[in-house]
Amino acid sequence: MINKKIKYILISGLLAVIIFPAMTLADNAALDKLGEVGTKNGPYATVAGENSISGIVGAVISGALALIGMIFLVLMLYAGYHWMTARGEEEKVEKAKDTITRAIIGLIIVVGAYAIWAFIFYQLIL
Repeated sequence: MINKKIKYILISGLLAVIIFPAMTLADNAALDKLGEVGTKNGPYATVAGENSISGIVGAVISGALALIGMIFLVLMLYAGYHWMTARGEEEKVEKAKDTITRAIIGLIIVVGAYAIWAFIFYQLIL
């Protein structure tokens, strides 16, 4: 078995190899573009205003997707908690698996519906 001290050293070394190069090679050129965001000249210029119908619909859809994502996360945490505290009781484990399965299926349906809607919407506009 690996000693705890050696394990901590290996994990610290792995994190250093992963994190430090990203920190030292960071490019500040992207930060210069932040001032242009939202302007007519910027790379991420808005097509429609915030008060237009498309802006309002986009905000509603974005909020709904965020809410659905939070519900999915809560369901996964709930099912995981019940699975971990089942203590071998098959009925509780099956209920937790069923909850996880249904949450994933619901998320797939919602994301699929959004993808179909977005594809059709962009094909109609463009």
